Order: sequence, then C-alpha cells, then structure tokens
Amino acid sequence: MKKLLIFIALCLFASVNVLSARQNVIFETDMGNDVDDALALDMLYKYSAQKKIRLLGIMLNKEGIYPPMFIDLLNTWYGQRRIPIGVNANTIQSIVGGANYTQVVVEEKDAQGKPLYKRSIKDYSRLLPAPKLYRKLLAKAKDHSVTIVSVGFSTNLALLLDTPPDEYSSLSGHELVERKVNRLVMMAGHIEDPNYREYNVMNDIEACRRVYEEWPTAIYTSPFELGLQIRYPASSIENDFSWAAHHPVVDAYKAYLPKLEDRPTWDLTAVLYAVDAQQFFNVSPPGRITVTSEGSTHFLPDEQGRHHYLRVTPQQAKQILEYFVQMITKEP
Repeated sequence: MKKLLIFIALCLFASVNVLSARQNVIFETDMGNDVDDALALDMLYKYSAQKKIRLLGIMLNKEGIYPPMFIDLLNTWYGQRRIPIGVNANTIQSIVGGANYTQVVVEEKDAQGKPLYKRSIKDYSRLLPAPKLYRKLLAKAKDHSVTIVSVGFSTNLALLLDTPPDEYSSLSGHELVERKVNRLVMMAGHIEDPNYREYNVMNDIEACRRVYEEWPTAIYTSPFELGLQIRYPASSIENDFSWAAHHPVVDAYKAYLPKLEDRPTWDLTAVLYAVDAQQFFNVSPPGRITVTSEGSTHFLPDEQGRHHYLRVTPQQAKQILEYFVQMITKEP
C-alpha cells in the first residue's frame, strides 16, 4: 500500500511538472493581410492541444469585422472557442493587403446555403480592444510567465505600454509588461538589408520604433529574410488535407492565392521559435534593433542589449520546412 501511495504521489508530481512547463502564449496578428498568419495560428492550436502551451488570447491589429469573425470561426473549428479575442485598437486601414480571405471564408456556404463554418460569438461589439484584453490576461498571469508572439503591426503593443492602471491591475502598462511578460517574439524588419522597409514595420513605424526602444523584456526577432528562405509548398495545400471535407485554413490559402504558389513562412518561424525552437535556429549575440523614420531596421551588437534576431542555415531551413508540413497537415 505504501509503495502504491508513493507511486501515485510521483505520478501527480510529474503531472504538475508537465503542466507547469506549459508556456502561456498571447498571439498578436494582422490576420487577413497574408495567409501565413492563418498557418501560424493553426500551429498554435495544435501546440495547445498537445499541452505545450496555454493560448491565453488572440489579439488583432487588422481593421474590420471579418478578422475577428474568422478567428472566432477558427476557435470554434479547432474546438477552442473559449480563447478570447482582442480587437484592433486602431481603425486605420492597412497600407496594402491581398484578397481578404477572412471575409471569403466567413461567408462560405454549404449546399443548403447555410454558413459552412460555425462561429460561437453572438455580439462582436462586446469584444475588448486588444490593449484592454492584454491587461486583463496579464494581470491574471504569474510573473514572467507570458510569451507574446507578434506577427503583425506593433500598434497594440505600443498602446499597451501606455495604458494606465485600471480595474485589472494597479500597474501601468509598462510595469505590467515588465512584471508579467517573459519575452516578446516578433516577425518584423529586415536585418541583412538595412534599407529594406518591411511590411509589419511600415504599417505603424512609430509604434514599432517605440516597442524596440521601450519594451522592457527581451525581444527575439524573426526577420523578413528568414521566412523568405522557407516556403510552404502549394502541393501540400493541394494534396495533404484529404482527411478534411472542408478546412478553413486551406480555404483561406486558396482564397488568398487563387493561383496556388509556395508561400514564405514569415509568421510560422516566429511561432516555431517561441514554442519549439529545438536546434532549428541560430540566435544572434545580444544587441539593439533600431527603427529608422523611413521604416528600415538596423541591428547593433551590444552586450547589454535585450534584442536578438534569428538566422538559419540551408540545412536548418530544410528541417524547418519538413516540420511545418508535418505539423500543419496533422489532424487537429
């Protein structure tokens, strides 16, 4: 009997350790401007189902009603409808963007003329603005326990830093981030080309500049040139989802790229590094990333700096692509 009790205690201890090892993740996305956001969120749902992360919330920095509807649709389809959604705090339209696949998928109908994909939220006007939802989620989290993965613009992050104390926390936004966030992983900028003006930066240059200057935790950046080296194969979209009669991410990919083509995995690389980096990446020495008034990004080595950027070898790029295909084509 005593041995049995010891065994049960050890099992419970192991379970607690596994549970405590799960990362708290908040996902910041411009869902609707490029389909790599949808592929990246697919990975996060699967990491959540595997108990590797707790997906605390999904924040939007894309304008309009269809992005939150689309994410609600995905939450529902992946069986994670309780994940809260924070809506865009800035109504300015994105500088550029392809076909808005979020609207296409939300409006898809079945043979009976009913919505092809179910949604769970009844009133989208009640969704909190992203900076407010950040405060609510961070206030509940343990200190230094949250990883933010940002694959869109920096607007919500800069606004979060400016938030005053409220009903959720007596701390300012800057203080709340410093206490609760462990690190920020961003897809932004172009390190190899100091003159390149990358899309996520360009949509809100001032906010991105402020985040790199004022964010109080470590920042790990997956730059434009990294995701460009790893292209998700169109052949996988065409052939690897026979297990699903309908798949919202596949439909989104086809709506965004009616003529299917291999697509860079900019946002997926940020998610992968944040959750399951393994030996996939080389990380730069510490330094400082600065954003110019024109929207380009420069890295300066500095032993006291809190910024790093990611690089990959051709072999690592090949391994990452294989991982992405295996992960994304797996049934939820």
